[in-house]
Amino acid sequence: MSLNKEIEKYASLGKGKKYIIYSMGCQMNDHDSEKISYILENMGYKPTDNKEDSDLIIFNTCLVRENAELKVYGQLGALKHLKRIKQDLIIGICGCMPQRENIREYITTKLKHVDLIFGPNNIHKLPQLINNHLQTGKTEIDIVEDSREILEDIHYNRKYSYKSFVNIMYGCNNFCTYCIVPYTRGRESSREPKNILREIELLAEEGCKEVTLLGQNVNSYGKTLDNPVTFAELLREVNKIKGIERIRFMTSHPKDMSDELIYAMRDCEKVCEHLHLPVQSGSNILLESMNRKYTVEHYLSLIDKVKKEIPNIALTTDIIVGFPGETEKDFQDTLELVKQVKYDSAFTFLYSIREGTIAAKMKDQIPDDLKHERFERLLDTLYPIFYENNKKYKDKIVDVLVEDVSKTDDKILSGRTRTNKLIHFKGDKNLIGKFVNVKVTDFKTFTMEGKIV
Repeated sequence: MSLNKEIEKYASLGKGKKYIIYSMGCQMNDHDSEKISYILENMGYKPTDNKEDSDLIIFNTCLVRENAELKVYGQLGALKHLKRIKQDLIIGICGCMPQRENIREYITTKLKHVDLIFGPNNIHKLPQLINNHLQTGKTEIDIVEDSREILEDIHYNRKYSYKSFVNIMYGCNNFCTYCIVPYTRGRESSREPKNILREIELLAEEGCKEVTLLGQNVNSYGKTLDNPVTFAELLREVNKIKGIERIRFMTSHPKDMSDELIYAMRDCEKVCEHLHLPVQSGSNILLESMNRKYTVEHYLSLIDKVKKEIPNIALTTDIIVGFPGETEKDFQDTLELVKQVKYDSAFTFLYSIREGTIAAKMKDQIPDDLKHERFERLLDTLYPIFYENNKKYKDKIVDVLVEDVSKTDDKILSGRTRTNKLIHFKGDKNLIGKFVNVKVTDFKTFTMEGKIV
């Protein structure tokens, strides 16, 4: 049964009811939440920001970091009281966490007030799960461990009319030793290019101006297709779509970053001058232990090529501090790489043990106090570099897609440059969703300020 027919079958279940979704983790989760929202609203549910006012609460979860997992447990536990008051309240958990058997067991034994448990491969079954629970009152569990089936008729409620995420592939084949994603999202599977292009064409017709192509490793796009297409080739085709003015993508893996892709980024005028290229560590010893399949030397050669072909590129990355076995020299090598590359921004993480990964069983786990000490030293190295990179924009005029209005002052707008810099400036909220030229008047470590010209 197609999703639309499934929704139609249970279209009245949510009539007069309200829902709220708590989305955690990566852009993939955010996009999945948009799909869940579409399903629920077509079942009659209406969104609310107040959990006390909700008839259905769903947690779309992440398992990459321990803190995110513990936060979900805490929030679920806190809902026991609300469930006693509102016995008809439905509580669900989806995303990466319930993909793990030990987590499902914990939820069903310790958090028995949870009614729906499903994974990212089962979103399309949500109407049936809700119906089954309403009929039986029992907890509904529906998990597919590893599905390569791609459902192309799943629509979604876009959070923004002017920009949108577009999945180009699902799953991951890399098996980095610290990462749980291949065990929760399954093996790699690429969408057919014709389906991706048609989706983006429809988005453009609806007024979308910026798309972000999503995949756990977009650089390996196309390898599972019967007629392989490279990510670079896909980028060139997306670049031809009328109405789309900006193209972004994430995340790239250095081991699959090709010259062909770099040239496509250079040649495609709609592809933004921003590359997120996770390095994780500046130590070859740790990169091998992480199963990253590249060396520091290879990574730096990629950076040199990108900077040569796209001189105004903004570079961002992911860095893990405190991976098992990390010595002071390993950490110093990371600091040296950071100084050499001069990143514009970085997602920095304390290594977190994830049960089921190879790294979780490694010896020489780093003490928490040492992790935190090194983490602070990393930030002390990164922040001045971010500041100096932003300083280069002073008095320059940048093209900005206006995205939002300040929460504290409705006369202050915010938006992003092509290089993904966040900038604040005075303006009318009617400009949201439009492009404006902004002169940079001031800058900080993470943001810039300007005025419309």
